Amino acid sequence: MNSPHHIVREDWLALAQEKVLAPDQPILDAHHHLWDRPEGRYRTEELMGDVCAGHDLRASVYVQCRTGYRTEGPEDLRPVGEVETILNWTAGHPTFPAAIVAMADLQLGDAVRPVLDALSAAADGRLRGIRNTTAWHPDPAVRSNPNPPPDGLLRSAAFLEGAGAVAEHGLCLDVWAYQTQLDEVYALAAALPDLTVVIDHCGGPLGVGPHDRFAPETFSAWRNAMARLADLPNTRVKIGGFGLNVMGWRYGDAPRPPSSLKLAGDWALWVNTCIDLFGPTRTMFESNFPVDKGQYSYRTLWNAFKRLTAGHSQDSRDALFWQSAARTYGITEQIFAHDNGRKPS
Repeated sequence: MNSPHHIVREDWLALAQEKVLAPDQPILDAHHHLWDRPEGRYRTEELMGDVCAGHDLRASVYVQCRTGYRTEGPEDLRPVGEVETILNWTAGHPTFPAAIVAMADLQLGDAVRPVLDALSAAADGRLRGIRNTTAWHPDPAVRSNPNPPPDGLLRSAAFLEGAGAVAEHGLCLDVWAYQTQLDEVYALAAALPDLTVVIDHCGGPLGVGPHDRFAPETFSAWRNAMARLADLPNTRVKIGGFGLNVMGWRYGDAPRPPSSLKLAGDWALWVNTCIDLFGPTRTMFESNFPVDKGQYSYRTLWNAFKRLTAGHSQDSRDALFWQSAARTYGITEQIFAHDNGRKPS
């Protein structure tokens, strides 16, 4: 299948250049990918080009995207190749990524334990979580993966058992699900109170197919489902992913890239709701690059988040920009000290 994402066009992104806002604010990018695909390349060189674009990026979290799987050997262990590939690509950059969220098929149930052990052994101490492909919708217009999963994974007994093994390994579970699946995410998180469940991309508010993001009923359904999830102390939320086509924004179709002022204005309702529901200490910002890079630049994205939090205290901003992610993924907080003077080179 063709990619459902906007193609990255560096010449188009270069049409909008902004001064970096609050350049001394330390940042942990809580969610990015790396790949080398027909649709484009985003490996260490491209990542570090964005990281060094002016904001004070200190570390990142890599999240699985089927990069570099092994091509032989037991099927269940092939995702271990992704960890091996990413560490090979990023050698010499110990904090990019500082943590890895890998793939292990949770439909294996309790039999996933040897896979978790193999991932941990390969990850050089950086394995912090697991994610599966779970975002599903009956309407083909709602698609964020070139190979969508079948319906029902989050509801299956095997997945629940596998997620329990993730918790026992001391790992968290990232979940990418659309707003129409959030009740399933709630049931999973409620059934496993010892498992930290990280809800990716604001819980998947939708703006395509049968969903009008401006319709009050669409927003209310998303907000109510997120409020239930926020009541569970073992849940966290990542704010980002607005460049995903399923959210309905079409910045990539415009003659020029959007400004951070435009992005902040467009996203404020969803960003503020997530922060209000979960609180800064359970909320973290993410780039979701390179997926979202087809719609706006890295510098513009972080400027937008800084605009959206300009009225927050410094403690709140630190929680949102790095502390929540660092604590969720077990990343040492020393590299985020304001006086350590460390910036990536």
